[in-house]
Amino acid sequence: MDELSALGFGPFFERQLQASGDDGLIPARVAAEHRGAYEVWSATGAGRAQVAGRLRVQRPEAGAPGVGDWVLVDEAPGPGRTAIIERVLERRTVFTRGAAGREARAQVVAANVDLVFAVCGLDADFNVRRIERYLARIWASGALPAVVLNKADLCADPWSRLAEVERHAVGVPTYVISALHADGIDAVRAAIHAGMTVALVGSSGAGKSTLVNALLGDDRMRTGEVRARDGRGCHVTTHRQLVSLPGGGLLLDTPGMRELQLLDDEGIDSVFGDVAALAGRCRFRDCGHDAEPGCAVKAAVASGALAADRFDHYRKLEREAQANELRHDEHRRRQAERVWGQLSDEVAQLRIWKGGKP
Repeated sequence: MDELSALGFGPFFERQLQASGDDGLIPARVAAEHRGAYEVWSATGAGRAQVAGRLRVQRPEAGAPGVGDWVLVDEAPGPGRTAIIERVLERRTVFTRGAAGREARAQVVAANVDLVFAVCGLDADFNVRRIERYLARIWASGALPAVVLNKADLCADPWSRLAEVERHAVGVPTYVISALHADGIDAVRAAIHAGMTVALVGSSGAGKSTLVNALLGDDRMRTGEVRARDGRGCHVTTHRQLVSLPGGGLLLDTPGMRELQLLDDEGIDSVFGDVAALAGRCRFRDCGHDAEPGCAVKAAVASGALAADRFDHYRKLEREAQANELRHDEHRRRQAERVWGQLSDEVAQLRIWKGGKP
């Protein structure tokens, strides 16, 4: 089991494997996904895999496996053969976001990760509100959060930016680095231990792939230039990919995100612990922090104890999360109605075929 442990396999997955009774199936980890085809790693090697047709029908709501998932395949993966994914094991943690556009569905960004680094550039990319948004989703995932402030070489005063982030992300480890020049990399590497899986999330141009290369000590990932006119990067990383780090640990690089929609309000109170603590002192348990008497939150804003812009962002994220949760519930309701409608049509057709009445 040592080889599997190095890939992040532990007691949580071992219990599922023992309870499944699938003695003939082999545990493997999804290392990359390419338009429905997968690269999986097992104790004996790596190779291609595809999802069994039966599995696609059984778990439409859960969706396809994501990078980082543990799956059971019918044969050991290897060159020249394609294994079949027969089962996806329950996730220990999962970082999700609302899919871009109008479609109300959850998109899996990284599965079964222990630590997620929210990477933000100290150039035009810097935005403490975006960092708060990322931290909310990281806390909701079940993984531990950390912040990486990259491109310190492009910032006149990176330490004031660090202080600003620390005020908004109390207790969250924050690293100031220059991935391009490998400054501060040792501190980031020290946070990653053997058997751990770490994911990098952030906007395009934040320097995630450059950070991966610095940690690997090799220019394995493609990197791109940032546009001078607006400081925005292009999508150089086009898919999620697990890589093994020298000395142990796995790193999951992800494409840059133009937007990060909140699916629900999980994780928000972890980011805004000061607001949550004040809310516990309001006169009414269901206080909306608007015009209710005895609102400790509004009193703190009025006295200056709580910054008004911080409270405004808290309210904005709550409203967005609630709206997206309602959209997601409506999407699931309509999806269920379509399934039941199809089943009713099939039953009616079967009755006609048997000579009965619809």
